Amino acid sequence: MLIVAVIALGVGTYAMRLSGVLLRDRLELSPAVQRLLPMAAAALLAALAGTAALTSGAEFAGVARPAGVAFGALLAWRKVPFVLVVVGAAVVAALLRLAGLP
Repeated sequence: MLIVAVIALGVGTYAMRLSGVLLRDRLELSPAVQRLLPMAAAALLAALAGTAALTSGAEFAGVARPAGVAFGALLAWRKVPFVLVVVGAAVVAALLRLAGLP
């Protein structure tokens, strides 16, 4: 039964991606919608990152994780290399947890 579900999801994903390629010339988007699409993608990514940073399951993740993410965002904004952004965020979160913060 599980393999049937995996195959169905794979076929559905492939069909959705293929429909975008096949319908590209048939679907006409207004200039306003074309301007909003990149911003919608950025907003969706920001919402996903915010949710992952602030929650653990259905509960608040505590202080350490959002503080680490905020420190990583600060480093990324300062154009620090990506590896150092990840390590810096992890170190901040680990130090706060070591200090007893959740």
